[in-house]
Amino acid sequence: AMEDVSAKFVSQKISRTRWRPLPAAALQPPDLFATGSWDNEDNRISIWSAGDLGNAGLNGEYHGEPHLLCDIQHDGDVMDMQFLDQERIVVGSSTGTITIFCHHQNNQTLSADHRWAKAHYHVDQDTSCAGAACTGVVCNNPEIVTVGEDGRINLFRADQKDAVRTIENADSSTLHAVTFLRTTEILTVNSIGQLKIWDLRQQRNEPSQIFSLAGDRVPLHCVDRHPNQQHIVATGGQDGMLSIWDIRQGTLPVSLLNAHEAEMWEVHFHPSDPDHLFTCSEDGSLWHWDTSTNVSEKPSFLHQGGRSTAYLSHSTMNQSVVCAWLSNDPTKDRMEITNLIPNQTLSVNSLDVLGPCLVYGTDAEAIYVNRQLFA
Repeated sequence: AMEDVSAKFVSQKISRTRWRPLPAAALQPPDLFATGSWDNEDNRISIWSAGDLGNAGLNGEYHGEPHLLCDIQHDGDVMDMQFLDQERIVVGSSTGTITIFCHHQNNQTLSADHRWAKAHYHVDQDTSCAGAACTGVVCNNPEIVTVGEDGRINLFRADQKDAVRTIENADSSTLHAVTFLRTTEILTVNSIGQLKIWDLRQQRNEPSQIFSLAGDRVPLHCVDRHPNQQHIVATGGQDGMLSIWDIRQGTLPVSLLNAHEAEMWEVHFHPSDPDHLFTCSEDGSLWHWDTSTNVSEKPSFLHQGGRSTAYLSHSTMNQSVVCAWLSNDPTKDRMEITNLIPNQTLSVNSLDVLGPCLVYGTDAEAIYVNRQLFA
C-alpha cells in the first residue's frame, strides 16, 4: 500500500541506500539509514533519520518524512556502500578509491576516517594509473572486500593501512558485485554471466568454483545469498531476470524467473525472513517476492494436484519453503509477487530491507521509506 510510504526529494540521484544495522538485541525497528549519490556535480554521503516514530497515529500508522542528520562530500559517484558497524560506512567510488566514513552520533557529523586511494585502477601505457570504478563492497567487520571494473579483488582490514591481499587478475571482465558466502569465502558476479566462489584461505588466485548462465552470457549486476541456507544464492542481471542458484550442485542456475524489463540493480533476501526477497530495476519497479504464503491458504484452483501443506509441522513447512526457492518453478503455486511501486518511471538503483522497513533510492532524486512492509 503506497500510503505506508514516505518520500523525500533530495535533489540528487541516489545510487545506494543502506539501513544502519541494529544492535544484536534491539527490538525497535531500524531508524537510521545512509544514502550515496551519483551523476551529480557534487556527490554526497548522507545519514538520515527515517522519521519520528512519535508521530505514529492511533492505529500505529506512520507519519513524517525522513530528515537529514548530516552529510559529507564524496569524490566521484558512489558505486556501493556497506555499514561496517554502527558508526562506520565503507564506500566504493567510481574513482577506484575506498573510503571509510565515520558517523559521529554525539554531534551528528560525518568524517572520512580512512582512505585507500585507487584501490582499483587501470594501467595504461604511460604506467600512470587511471582509477577504475570500485563496483562492489562487502564487509564482515573488520574485513572489507572490494571488487572493480579492473577485475581485481581486494581484501582490506579496517585497522590496517595496506591491503591484506589483492587478487590482481581475478577476472578478465568487470566484476559487478561481491558478497560473503561464509567468513572465508566470497562470491563474485561478472559481466559475462559468471558467478565465482573464492576461498580466501587459499593462496592461489583462482576461483574454487565457477557457475555460469547458459547461452548468452548476460552480465550479472547483483548477488545475495540466503541468510540461513548458505548454498542458496540469488543473482540479477542486465536482462532483468532473477536467477536462483544452488551452489552444491551443477554449474547452472536452478531457476530463472522472469522479472524486470531492464537491468536488475539489486537483489536482497530479507535478512531475518528470507522467504521474502526484493529486487529493483532500471525499469522503475521494485518487486517483493514472497514464498512464505502457505499454499493451502490460496484458492484451491491454484494448487490442484499440488500437495496441501496445511498439516505440515513447522520443521517440514520450513523445508518446503526452502524448496520453494529451489524448485524448478518456484512461481507455480508458491509465490506471490508484488510491484511495490506501480507507476514509477525512472530507475530504482538501490534498496535495503531490515525488520519491517524498506528504503530505496531512485534517479528521480528521491528516497522512499516503507515502515510497514508486512502490514
